[in-house]
Amino acid sequence: MNAKSSHAPVGYSGAPAVQEPKNKSRRLGTRIWKHRFIYLLILPTILYFAVFTYAPFYGITIAFKDFKVFTGIMHSPWVGFEHFRSMFTSEKFPALLKNTVIISLYRLAFGFPVPILFALLLNEVRQVWFKRFIQTVTYFPHFLSWVVFAGIIYNFIGPSGIINLVLTNMGLEKFNFTTNPDVFRTLIVITAILKEFGWGAIIYLAALAGIDSQLYEAAKIDGAGKLRQIWHVTLPGIRPIIALLFCLQLAGILDAGFDQIFMFLNPAVYDVGDIIDTYVYRLGILQSQFELATAVGLFKGVIGMILIITANTIIRRMGEKSLW
Repeated sequence: MNAKSSHAPVGYSGAPAVQEPKNKSRRLGTRIWKHRFIYLLILPTILYFAVFTYAPFYGITIAFKDFKVFTGIMHSPWVGFEHFRSMFTSEKFPALLKNTVIISLYRLAFGFPVPILFALLLNEVRQVWFKRFIQTVTYFPHFLSWVVFAGIIYNFIGPSGIINLVLTNMGLEKFNFTTNPDVFRTLIVITAILKEFGWGAIIYLAALAGIDSQLYEAAKIDGAGKLRQIWHVTLPGIRPIIALLFCLQLAGILDAGFDQIFMFLNPAVYDVGDIIDTYVYRLGILQSQFELATAVGLFKGVIGMILIITANTIIRRMGEKSLW
């Protein structure tokens, strides 16, 4: 043993342990400075989410306070879970929750497969110009606001719309599409599909483009027809994307689409069409009950977080690509 090692204390590693965090922070600062222009590019995005997403979290405290507009959030008195008790004991809340879940499940059950089927059909089109034309026509409604799109729909199904005009000319009675509770949910689901299925198919078309063409050639050699190729090659190839989008849509099951339903909602269909978001709008904006509206919104956020964590865990255990 040399002299240097004989005088070293037990557990001595050759360098002070305090220097390791300093070295890590120095290396991190060096990497940030090296890629400073990339960080500068994403700085507006970071500021956007910081200002418009994370800073408003402070307003959640309104749900636990007796909020006074002129007093401000900070100086308003705390009331604990009083507003949550008012929400859960309200006579309207069970009906609102029921309508929201039913409409969301309808949109999930009937609307989720449509972009997949449309992408599969469009993927088989060999005429490039026709494929692009159909794709442009179908995803164009996505860029229209619900105000404009609902106006177009009303021109067809409204009391003086095209359909009722044809029925009148044929000697038949008019049909009230917008004020009939029996068809309101069907109307919501169909219009949601018409507006979004073309845009949703873009993601699946991108996933289809990434499937190896040699897999189709091998399936043809094995004697697989077109349906067999879709079942054994195409669908397994886009299954991770399907699982990921299903997870995201399941997390928003309490978001039945405020913009859409607000455009079509009227007092005649409140029993089947009034959802949590429209109720929050009436409470917060029209009746100035900001505390109860915030409590309902916080309840929605907690349920959505639980659903997305649960769905992500199930998908990850199934071996599919998950959100995290």
